[in-house]
Amino acid sequence: MRTERNRWSLAARALSLAAFALATAAQAQQPAQARKAPEPTPAQVQAREILMRMAAYLGGAEKFSVNLRAGYDAVQKNGQKIEFNEARSITLARPDKLRVEGERSDGAKTLVVFDGKEITLLDAAQNVYAVGAQPGSIDDSVVHFVRDLGMRLPLAVMLMSRLPAELEARVKSIDYVEKTAIFGAPAHHLAARGDGVDMQVWVADGDKPVPLRVVITYLKSPGQPQFRAQFADWNLAPAIGDATFNAQVPAGAQKLPFAAELSRAARTVRKAPATKGAKK
Repeated sequence: MRTERNRWSLAARALSLAAFALATAAQAQQPAQARKAPEPTPAQVQAREILMRMAAYLGGAEKFSVNLRAGYDAVQKNGQKIEFNEARSITLARPDKLRVEGERSDGAKTLVVFDGKEITLLDAAQNVYAVGAQPGSIDDSVVHFVRDLGMRLPLAVMLMSRLPAELEARVKSIDYVEKTAIFGAPAHHLAARGDGVDMQVWVADGDKPVPLRVVITYLKSPGQPQFRAQFADWNLAPAIGDATFNAQVPAGAQKLPFAAELSRAARTVRKAPATKGAKK
């Protein structure tokens, strides 16, 4: 059976900043002055406090490393869902350094490195790489990588220092589901809603409120596909050496421009005025 990994465009965007950030929930069609939001229950207040504590903890961390295993549904033309998987190892050091190593379920390996000056993307399966100038913070680089270059970056918003502001602005509805130890440690199971997006997150209990699992459901996409990620090996004091944020491009790898750069160059050429009377 031929499966289609790329048909589900939201699968690519699920790991990006725009897809992960939950938008405002749609409200009933009635005059604004007649609407009054119900007071949150104690459980809902608790859920939001836990979510924001997680956001503040991650957003304020000077450095961390974590491994995750993710899966996403690719909805086929016949409506069947096929799950594809990938593993990621993330190392972050604020304000401007990030390394993300990835391996897809078909064995393809990728590497993304921000070193404060450049972004490097290496595709080991194709033996190609791209490099782009990008001075600035991790926040700046993540936005540029996802929005401007059109690249995938799993759960990118969770890597940003402004994570608390993003969640505070976007999450309009949240509930406390239960406390569980199913993942090996006590955790709070939360369920949030947004415009066409549902999100569940399991946050570790205690003084290190890191996420242990995330599930995102895309309600407006055909088949309502999901993205799932399981986190492991959180380390808030990882050993970082000189080679950590070195992309280490292998000998013989072909350098290519980012696809978005090619598109911009093509548009520039098309818009350039023709030169009259040019001599050959």
